[in-house]
This record gives sequence, C-alpha cells and structure tokens, in this order.
Amino acid sequence: MEELMKMKHLKMSKKMKCLFTVYAVLVCCMTFGALPVYAADDPLTVVNNLSDFIFGLIRAVGMILLGFGIVQIGLSLKSHDASQRANGFLTLAGGVIITFAKEILNIITGG
Repeated sequence: MEELMKMKHLKMSKKMKCLFTVYAVLVCCMTFGALPVYAADDPLTVVNNLSDFIFGLIRAVGMILLGFGIVQIGLSLKSHDASQRANGFLTLAGGVIITFAKEILNIITGG
C-alpha cells in the first residue's frame, strides 16, 4: 500500500494533455450520442434490396465488358487479327454471362 502512495505521477506535456482530452471527449460523444437504429419491418426486404443493388452493379460491369468485346471484334475485323478477334468474342461472351448472371442463377436455382 505504501508503494502505491509513493508512486510518482506521470508527467504529460501540454500537447499530450490536449490530445488526451480531445480523445476522451470524442469517446464520450460516440458513447452517449449513439442513436438507436430501427430496422425495416421485414428483414427479408432489406436482404432483397441489397441483393438487387449488388446484381445491378454486376450487370453494369457486364455491360461494360459487352461493349469492350464489341469494340475488340470491330478492331480485329479492321486489322485482320485472328487472336484479337478470338479475345473479342470471349470478352463478348463473358459480358453476356455477367450481364445476365441474376437470371442465370434464378434459372439454375428455380427461383
């Protein structure tokens, strides 16, 4: 017990005290200022909305690949480059598959 009383206080510079004070205030604000978040009535609706958003992004990427594949095919026809033509058709096919990924998954799963 005597050892605890004899301990020296840690000395902090003014900058450290200021930073610690700001940190403590931020922690208090985040702790006591938190607002409750209310979920939607049906959790399945939220999941479906998120799924639609993600598949919308995937569809956009597929459309970009589709356009890039068409451009590659056009350039290969102009330059008579067989390897570029093959890459163009592969990119076009990949773009179609990615664009219609949701519909393909619905057909596979029966949903």
